[in-house]
Order: sequence, then structure tokens, then C-alpha cells
Amino acid sequence: MIDKSIKIQRTESVLRELIPEALCTLHDELLRGVCVVDVECSRGKYDAIVYLDGSVYDEKEKSYILSHLERVKRHIQTHCMQTEGWFRCPNFRFRFDDSLERYTKMDALFAKVEEELKKGTKSDD
Repeated sequence: MIDKSIKIQRTESVLRELIPEALCTLHDELLRGVCVVDVECSRGKYDAIVYLDGSVYDEKEKSYILSHLERVKRHIQTHCMQTEGWFRCPNFRFRFDDSLERYTKMDALFAKVEEELKKGTKSDD
């Protein structure tokens, strides 16, 4: 596991709270409903990858959200700087986190395999 400094971890934690706050100030209903899953800052805190929950959006909505987040990125950075009193804010890159979707699919597969195994043992009796 990568050993992150406490300052970077604190910045990530603060951004996980501030970015959704900034999104709530927007007029776009779809962007206001976006859920921030995680934030990963680079070592120098110049860049940050913001992971979003994409499980409830189709591909067209995801594309719309990513393009519009790029447009309002400066507003989000300004909100974070003003709220925390920072002089600079990381450059945000937004991505959808599909790990939850993958886990759900894997759980469904395991449940199906378990069900088929139970059917197999019942017919053997």
C-alpha cells in the first residue's frame, strides 16, 4: 500500500466534503445529484482525481456529466479555496468509479453459482 502523508490524506478528506458542497450550488440538476466516491491527490497536491459514482447513469448521462464538470471545474476550485482559505487548489480530473458495479456483478455471479451448486447436490440425493 502506498504510504501517503497526513497532509495529503487530510486534503483528500476535505475535498471529499467540499466538492459535493460546490456541486450543490450549481443550477444543473444532474450535476447536483452526482455522488463523489473518493478523491486521490498527487504527491504535490497539484492534481486530484475525483471518483464519481456512475452506477445510476447511462453512458449518455456519464458523458454529459463529465463534459459539464470540466466546464464548472473552476467554480468548484474557487469554492474549495474560499471555504478552506487555500491559495491554490488541485486541478481536478473527474472519472466514474465502476468498482461498485463490478462488485455487484461478481456478487450476482457467485449467487448464481451457489444456487446451481445447491441444485446439483439436491438432485444427487
